[in-house]
Amino acid sequence: MTTSDFTEVRTEREPATIEQLEQEGDVAADFIEGLLDIADIDGDLTMDVRAGRAYVSVEAPDGGSVALLADPDTVQALQELTRIAVQNSTGRFSRLILDVGGSRDMRQRELTNLVERAIERLDEGATQASLPAMSSYERKLVHDIVSEKGFTSESYGEGADRHTVISRG
Repeated sequence: MTTSDFTEVRTEREPATIEQLEQEGDVAADFIEGLLDIADIDGDLTMDVRAGRAYVSVEAPDGGSVALLADPDTVQALQELTRIAVQNSTGRFSRLILDVGGSRDMRQRELTNLVERAIERLDEGATQASLPAMSSYERKLVHDIVSEKGFTSESYGEGADRHTVISRG
């Protein structure tokens, strides 16, 4: 690897600027809008930049059919496709977050319930409680929830098997 190769790699890992994140949001919104048109699904798109990530939300207008796409697995797949489209357009890795019909809020509630059940196991005497494998974004949410509740958590495993283990602080 030459010095210029190293500089190029380093540059790719630097945090994106607000302008770059807004560009990601625009590209993602255009991509999602195209998919919605193909599927003949009505949806209102909003874009935002939060915590170093572009966020694109798809909400249903009155009587809209966005709920057809709000399943967490479907949203995850759409998010990955959208990230690839953004990367192909911008040439940069994207950490974009896609929300469809409030699916992220729903998943946040599910993860909170999962953590609460794990903490109950700890209260019943377990030394640690393992959660199922999940995406890096979901693990980050779990780590935040666990921390707020005064416990500690660590991720273990590789790839699709990476999961979180909760223990007392």
